[in-house]
Amino acid sequence: MAFHLSSMNLSGKEVLPIIEGGKGVAVSNGETTGAWAKAGGVGTFSAVNADSIDDDGHIIRTVYHGRSRKERFEELVAQGIAGGIKQAQIAHEVAEGNGRIHMNVLWEMGGAERVLQGVLEGAKGMVHGVTCGAGMPFKLAPLAASHQVHYYPIISSARAFRALWLRSYRKYPEWLGGVVYEDPWLAGGHNGLSNSESPDQPQDPYPRVLELRQTMNKFGLNEVPIVMAGGVWCLREWSDWIDNPDLGPVVFQLGTRPLLTQESPISDAWKKRLVELKPGDIKLNKFSPTGFYSSAVYNSFLHELYERSDREIAFVDHAAGDHTHPFSFGVRNKTVYVTPHDAQRAEEWMADGFTKALPTPDATLIFTTHEKAQEIREDQLNCMGCLSQCAFSNWAANELGTTGRKADPRSFCIQKTLQEIAHGADPSQHLMFAGHAAYRFGQDPFYANGFVPTVQELVDRIMIGD
Repeated sequence: MAFHLSSMNLSGKEVLPIIEGGKGVAVSNGETTGAWAKAGGVGTFSAVNADSIDDDGHIIRTVYHGRSRKERFEELVAQGIAGGIKQAQIAHEVAEGNGRIHMNVLWEMGGAERVLQGVLEGAKGMVHGVTCGAGMPFKLAPLAASHQVHYYPIISSARAFRALWLRSYRKYPEWLGGVVYEDPWLAGGHNGLSNSESPDQPQDPYPRVLELRQTMNKFGLNEVPIVMAGGVWCLREWSDWIDNPDLGPVVFQLGTRPLLTQESPISDAWKKRLVELKPGDIKLNKFSPTGFYSSAVYNSFLHELYERSDREIAFVDHAAGDHTHPFSFGVRNKTVYVTPHDAQRAEEWMADGFTKALPTPDATLIFTTHEKAQEIREDQLNCMGCLSQCAFSNWAANELGTTGRKADPRSFCIQKTLQEIAHGADPSQHLMFAGHAAYRFGQDPFYANGFVPTVQELVDRIMIGD
């Protein structure tokens, strides 16, 4: 049966109802965004630490000169604005007036408001919409409206949208371009799982999106599109969502499939790894310094974090209950008390080379090698404030510059690893975000014999339902 998907008005223009999901750091850039828009859809470049480009087209990697975190944070924001403007300009040129161009920001990234404001001012008329998630972006609506740009909050429940609408968005309804439902069990990158939801018990997205639509309808938003994000591969598989009167207008966002295109800036090694993935290779994990769950390919990077968390014991400052065995650690040889069983485990780990005991904010110790402990410490000292608050380094974008908690060695520097993988480093050695459908690259005949499509070829394929 022939597959048909009607165009839709998004951000002020009739376009194909398919959106390229924004992927930071530096993965969704102006080239991919512009190509997606040129093909008639909505392209999204990431304004999360976007790359600056020199006059010869070469990427300008940020080198931090500030001695303090706050000084480096200012450099990060300035570079983020400059990079975002440049990527918007590239997307605008490549699109040649076709489609729509959106930018994606994370509300919990360091300096999010300033970066958003700076890019929208510096790329005036080139950006038609802003998608924003990772947190509760109440200020997104007035900021976007002040620039006459449509806004697309990313949420994972009707309850979250209701809170955003009542507190802020109801004042700026004309600029609400759509509501992005990002499935917390299927989407790549950071996921909006609530404390009451289990990472091991995925829920069917249909009832959750239906509840979102019913909530939106109560506010008179019957014609505002819902963007389904996470797990979208072949649109034919979503045919019961299309022209469904109960769901209303639905748009589809694809974040994973655009990774494997000729315009995609990721390395050949990363692209090769995508077609090798098998079901189960993508894991939801809780290691991110943001505190959110995130979805990434299980590789040596994640493996080390899982092993690090396995070598963890609780301690108390004074002998009490079962914690009777003295244990000393650190340069000051601090003595704490652990259980006899944990003392034995610690001895075994240290015999295996995990000789450094590092305290966590939760009165536990983890055991690492001397080299890994040095790397953790160095990464924490080099923090540049890429998040509004960071569990790993204890940075926070407040007057004190700290969360008030100890830095957590169970996490990692997310800026460092995402910059490295985005700029050609071995994907097995770094955080490799991916949606849970990424294993389908190896199963889809479209990619047989190493075929890598252009964005136009991929859009054509998607629009026939495959």
